[in-house]
Amino acid sequence: MSDLPPTAPEHKAGFVLSNVPHAAALQLMIVEVRAGEAVCKVPYAEHLIGNPDTRVIHGGVITALLDNACGVAVGSKTLLMGQIATLDLRIDYMKAATPGEDIFAFAECYKVTKNIAFARGVAYHTDRSDPIATCAAAFMLGTKSQRGANVSGAGGK
Repeated sequence: MSDLPPTAPEHKAGFVLSNVPHAAALQLMIVEVRAGEAVCKVPYAEHLIGNPDTRVIHGGVITALLDNACGVAVGSKTLLMGQIATLDLRIDYMKAATPGEDIFAFAECYKVTKNIAFARGVAYHTDRSDPIATCAAAFMLGTKSQRGANVSGAGGK
């Protein structure tokens, strides 16, 4: 299923992204990973509903899904798992999610430079060509390898 060398369990298919607290709270799961590509899923759940009248999942859940899917795609291409940070994320919403259905996101990392990786993604139910939302994103690379950058404590690695 994966073109990658073995990685931490949280970056393998079938695992919830437990190392990202918000993603874990959403039960965001990796469905498939290939070098530079990822498919993730958020299962439909009552506590994720944004509008009780329509029972539609909140748009922030879709944003988190796309952001994390793009991050996994970048990590799978650069092998910098956990060492990236979102710099920019643009979401275009096309339609409301269908109540009761899981939401998937496909993401691909299409360009990597020395310091930045670029990704794009699509959120959907069953057909990528019928998107709920699309995104374009940029990620800073190597955030934990720089002294004091995104590291808890006093400048440790």
